[in-house]
Amino acid sequence: MHEIQLTNGKHGHTLNATQIFSPDGKWLVFDTRNDDTHISRTGSICKLNIATKEIVELYKTKNQSIYGPGVGAAAWNPVNDSIIFIHGLLNCDEEKPYSFTRRFGAIISGNHEARENAKIGVPQSSHNGTAAEGRNIQEPLTKGALRGGTHAHTWSADGKWISFTYNDYLMEYLEKKTLSERKDLRTIGVMTMIENIHEDHKAGENAENFRGTYFAVITAQVTENPKFGSDEIERAFDECWLGKNGYTKDDSTVHNASQQTRAIAFQGNIRSLDGTLVTEVFIADIPNDITQSLAGKPLEGTLSTRPNVPGGFTQRRITFTTDRKHPGLQGPRFRLRSSADGSLIYFLMKDDNGIVQIYSVSSAENTKNTITTQSLKQITDFKYSVQSQFNLSPDDKYISVVSNNQIYLVKVQDGSTTSIGERYSEREAPINGVHWSPGGKSLIYNRYVFIKDDYYIQIFQRLIPSV
Repeated sequence: MHEIQLTNGKHGHTLNATQIFSPDGKWLVFDTRNDDTHISRTGSICKLNIATKEIVELYKTKNQSIYGPGVGAAAWNPVNDSIIFIHGLLNCDEEKPYSFTRRFGAIISGNHEARENAKIGVPQSSHNGTAAEGRNIQEPLTKGALRGGTHAHTWSADGKWISFTYNDYLMEYLEKKTLSERKDLRTIGVMTMIENIHEDHKAGENAENFRGTYFAVITAQVTENPKFGSDEIERAFDECWLGKNGYTKDDSTVHNASQQTRAIAFQGNIRSLDGTLVTEVFIADIPNDITQSLAGKPLEGTLSTRPNVPGGFTQRRITFTTDRKHPGLQGPRFRLRSSADGSLIYFLMKDDNGIVQIYSVSSAENTKNTITTQSLKQITDFKYSVQSQFNLSPDDKYISVVSNNQIYLVKVQDGSTTSIGERYSEREAPINGVHWSPGGKSLIYNRYVFIKDDYYIQIFQRLIPSV
């Protein structure tokens, strides 16, 4: 159970919130941030061999400055060598710096031999295949391309789809131009490869407008003025794929409930009856064909309207917590987590004592559009609040989490806990979540370590006993 320090350089070694392992489990991918907020000034994506501690630089930006372009938050495809990460636009400078709406998902190979080719910079064009989604902020807008910035990318279990959180440049521009109410409402989306996706892209390619290799759509409906007490959302974020192959709907009164093979669980901000902002859990069912639009609602939107969800899309709320003493999801920033079969969604929320705990809810809640039974289950009963992203073990039996500056393993079935290792100081406690190795035999995590004159984020491994 002893702790093994895998890195020791005088720079950051920041692990993403999810999908940090190569498919064979031998390598970890990380960026060189030493602060979570410093993507704009970070220039490298690297990988680390867990056994030998060898570090290989896979990608390095050109003309890096404090204004961008910046890279970070790398996620490794679970079935192949593709790695996606946040990349600022190549023309970022003091006048046009990196921002929520000025970034995209860049894809490189995690293959060791390919790293030299990857260093030349991310060409934002379809024939080079390194920009995941296309970007187009001028007419004619492009079906399947976006108009802003993606982040928090996550691969589906089969490696064929990518989910993301999104901010829209055109809505941000409209908001500033008209000095009107907030238009750039954070939302979520998905993308997948479709042949000839941008044949109608006529705006030309440059640092602001470029093609991508994936067809991207928005998959949450948001509005500036949600009706109080309704399920309307003004912000969607921090999603996860639901199950390895979707989830089983509770939509049959007799037998043969249907399987939704592709769905996203996400956090959505609603307004309670008195106007209070409350975060709830939602599910978006994704149609197999995301290229079809609803009548009068083009996928790409217009210069004055947001992109629209595809035809066949449905969205529903599955938690209703406004009547609780501490309503809504709360705690440190976190992404939702799903069981492998998609039946349960895990999240953070305060108990009646104001302590942030881990809860679960059935994904089948409210599928019949009836009053929900609210099958919320409190998993943990900590004396101190959960303070980081939590993660499920590969067999779904345990959750790794940090509370009171200490790592715990929580048994999902009964909430019993086992402390792992020592309690750290506030400055050196694990951050960014504690990850399970693919085989469930070890834990990987970040924490700050003091080296000579400052603290630097390092990567650690801890072998765990049989649990």
